[in-house]
Amino acid sequence: MPPPKKLDLVPLEIRQRLALALQERGFGDIHGVTEDLNFWLDEKGLELRVGKSAVGNFSQLLKTQRDAFAIAETLLADMDIEAESGMHRALMQMIAAAMFQLMQAVAEKGDQIDAKSLANLARTLKDLMHSAGLREKMLEEERQRVAKKAREEAQAEMAGRLDEAVSEAGLSPERAENIRNRVLGLRT
Repeated sequence: MPPPKKLDLVPLEIRQRLALALQERGFGDIHGVTEDLNFWLDEKGLELRVGKSAVGNFSQLLKTQRDAFAIAETLLADMDIEAESGMHRALMQMIAAAMFQLMQAVAEKGDQIDAKSLANLARTLKDLMHSAGLREKMLEEERQRVAKKAREEAQAEMAGRLDEAVSEAGLSPERAENIRNRVLGLRT
């Protein structure tokens, strides 16, 4: 098993401070950020020194993670998942995290992402988008069913009132039926 990376030995609060410093400097100025990091380690009384290459790798990792989450957010916006269930959001976040881990593993090896991994990711995204489409279709069908039920209830109520008015007016059954059909928009 390989030894831990030096940044893995740095306390969490200092790593978080490092991440913030890198973000504030646009993931650049690796030399300056490395000096700051080593100063913070001195302040904490730690006898640990981290080199520029470790900070540069960490910077690249953070930038890749940020880009992966930006892609996920773009997909969320494009798919209008804001209106979708929390399940879709969680799935998209899981996919973004998996994509980030894949890119990180590939970057550490200095390789390229293989076609099979890309195909699996594309299939997962396609399935999620299909699921969102099916859910939207079901919601539309439910809206139509509720609207139809409301129309039928309104027509029944109107028919009841109309029948009352017709009986009070003393019209013949044929004349009452004719008026009722015309008011309710029914064909005779």
